[in-house]
Amino acid sequence: MIRPLGSRDTADLYYVRIAPEVMSETLGLPTLTSDRWGREVESMVGNPNNHCLVAEVEGRVVGAVNLEVLRGRKSHGGTLGLMVRDDHHGRGIGAALLDGMLEVADRWLGLRRVELEVFADNQVAIGLYERRGFLREGIKRGAAYRDGKYEDILVMARHRADA
Repeated sequence: MIRPLGSRDTADLYYVRIAPEVMSETLGLPTLTSDRWGREVESMVGNPNNHCLVAEVEGRVVGAVNLEVLRGRKSHGGTLGLMVRDDHHGRGIGAALLDGMLEVADRWLGLRRVELEVFADNQVAIGLYERRGFLREGIKRGAAYRDGKYEDILVMARHRADA
């Protein structure tokens, strides 16, 4: 089930966030404490410019997608982040989360641009984003440090001219 993030989801979402593959494919650090994560989730729940959906399977949150609406002259766009717990990869959960958030962006927020960043070697995620209309906009060379070396980040965005 895909649903909005709630305060009760903090613990489950923390375990999604610190999972080894999630940690490797995001820009998070392993020093994230559950207390700090709880404060971050609380700030997301109460923020009108931040929209988060979670995927629940058998009563546990196993993934999340977040869309932060930009401000000022960029208020027609938002930045997206997606994560799915390691043991739930390959089940369509990421696609369902992404589809749910793109519906929010299109039908409720009227966004013309949704952008994201992904490690350039994450072909599974890139394929999902491309199937949903995201285009490659550029590479940030050596932008993130992972597993002892600097890695490239791919910048992608989906544009809607009709919004």
